Parts: sequence; C-alpha cells; structure tokens
Amino acid sequence: MGRRIMIVGNGAVAEGAGAIIDAADFVVRFNLSRNTAQSGRRTDAVAVCNTGRPANEMLDGPEWRDSAPVRGACEIWSVRDPQKFASLRPQLAVSHPELDDFCDDRTEDFARFAAENGKRHRIIPAAVHEAADAALVAHSPGSYVVPSSGLVVLFHVLSEPEFSGSEITLAGFSHEGWDGHPFVAERRLVAGLADAGRVHLIASSSPSLSPSQGA
Repeated sequence: MGRRIMIVGNGAVAEGAGAIIDAADFVVRFNLSRNTAQSGRRTDAVAVCNTGRPANEMLDGPEWRDSAPVRGACEIWSVRDPQKFASLRPQLAVSHPELDDFCDDRTEDFARFAAENGKRHRIIPAAVHEAADAALVAHSPGSYVVPSSGLVVLFHVLSEPEFSGSEITLAGFSHEGWDGHPFVAERRLVAGLADAGRVHLIASSSPSLSPSQGA
C-alpha cells in the first residue's frame, strides 16, 4: 500500500476535512497557505511560485518565513523551473508586456532559505510543466500564460518515482483566480483524472468527508 499524499490548494475545504488532511502521510501546501486553520495543520512541503511578485512577497517579508506551514515543512518546492521561465521571457515581452517581472527568478533565494533552515529544496523540472501543457490541449485551454502551480505540482507527484503507488487526494482547489492560468481547462483535466481513479477529490463543501471520485 502506497503513501497517502494530500495536495492542498488555498481555496475552501469541507468542514472537518482538516482531520483527513492531517491523517495523510505527506501534505503539500502552496505559497502563503492562508487556509491552514480550516484545512488542518500538517505540512510536509510548501510549493512556491519562485518567480515574480509572488516570490518577492514571500521572501521579502516576515509573513511567509514565519508562518506555521513553512516552519513545519521539511521541504520547499520551487514550482517554476528557472530555465523554462527564462525561455518564456521574450515571448511574454510581446504577448503580455505588463508581465515584465513575471520571469524574475528567486530560486536561489528559496534554496538558500531552505538550506539555512534544514529543509530540502527541490525544483520541479520543466518537463513536468510541459507535460501539464500537453495534457491541457485536449480540454480547450485557449490562450493562457502558464498552468497553475497546483496543476504543475499534481503532475509532479503523478510522475515522480518517489510517489509511485501513492494515493493522491486534492483539497482546496477552486480552479479560480488569475486569468493567466487556464482554470476552466484545468478543472476538466482534474475531473478526468478523478474519473479515471488517478486522483481523489475532497469537495469544498460536502455532507460526507470521504474523498470523492468525481469533479
């Protein structure tokens, strides 16, 4: 029997779902993890947007560094491969000139923070990002900038041998937010993975806290 892996987005979770999340063997949260009080407390890895404004917000102030999820985590995952995002800069300069700082890389700063605090740092490879892009094609994503960090982390866990055979459950995923992510297509993709039994979902509100197989 594989490990139980819980990937917890920053959206709403069902009442009482925190107990299910805390009972997992490995819990991944994201960035500032602002829903931690409602979604349990266990955190083994914090996945971060390691470029642009989100990275600056986390690294340049005390809130992220001093948060309970970051203090409790044993790993920091940089979701954005530096070389991949460097390669995106020229095309974004044309298509999205307002995102002039989107690819500014802070990966080394996250790696330094992790080393100084006894945590493992890993960079999710560009190939994972590209696999997510390829999978989205079948779900009519339209024009978008990049997949969300949640989708990239999900594809990393699904493909990483370290997690092979694990039961993977998602919670706190509303598939809403910045319009540079293809959230409608991501919702369809995740629902398909759930229907195929590759992931389980805990809805944002549910009379039953059993992880569902549906969307």
